[in-house]
Amino acid sequence: MKKLLKLFLKSSIIGLMLNSPLQMAHAQLDVDPFSAEADDLNIGGDIFSDFNEDVESAKIAEDERFYRYGRFFSFQMGIGLTTFDGNRGTAYDNDPPTYNFGVNYFLDFKNSFGMGVEYSKHNFFLEETVAGFQGDGAIGLVDVSMLRVYFSTRYYIDTADLGTAITYSNPYLTARLEYWYVTNKFRDQEGIIPNDTGGGFGLGLGGGFEFPIKIKESYLGVELLWHSVSYHDKFTQNYRPLTEGAFGFEDLTGNAYTVIISYVINW
Repeated sequence: MKKLLKLFLKSSIIGLMLNSPLQMAHAQLDVDPFSAEADDLNIGGDIFSDFNEDVESAKIAEDERFYRYGRFFSFQMGIGLTTFDGNRGTAYDNDPPTYNFGVNYFLDFKNSFGMGVEYSKHNFFLEETVAGFQGDGAIGLVDVSMLRVYFSTRYYIDTADLGTAITYSNPYLTARLEYWYVTNKFRDQEGIIPNDTGGGFGLGLGGGFEFPIKIKESYLGVELLWHSVSYHDKFTQNYRPLTEGAFGFEDLTGNAYTVIISYVINW
């Protein structure tokens, strides 16, 4: 009788263990609880793959928007003014206008690369003998022509959160690598004193606006730039005064400034 009672108790305990909530929970799992499928962060695949797919989708959408609404190339024709500070600014009288021609290639809505040429004329008058021309007397009128070629980059500022007027003005920042070719012609001494010519590299920094005349087709551009240039005659002593207080210029140092208004055609 005792043996039968012990056997019955053992069977009851084993049955309770087999039907316990923990055992049933494990029995209801079809997968290993430590497998990737049981990971709470898993929502259908590798999270890094999902992220890459989102980035690619966003890039494709941005490219499609650019191809639909963006500008690809632009050509500009402009006129303006070139002026100087320092000794060069003191010496020169400017002969406007400055002429500008350029093209731009747009990478996207915010960035573009360009190249172009600018040309300006200036003059100065040597009314007395100076150090570089002591045997020639007063030299008189000197015509100065400045031709420069440049490569530029532009960054168009995001104005999506600004007012409508600012958004439509298309503001941008720009930087240019330039080469200035300068020619000095001694008009009152032609055939006697040869032209003084030379070149130098420069850097231009500034910004501008492009106001739409017809969206995506034509714009009115305004650009302001500061230029630092290594002119070939920047430190010349030819125009230095013979004596202290006499007429002349110690050198021709100084920075350049340009303001250009242009008509821009896009396609």
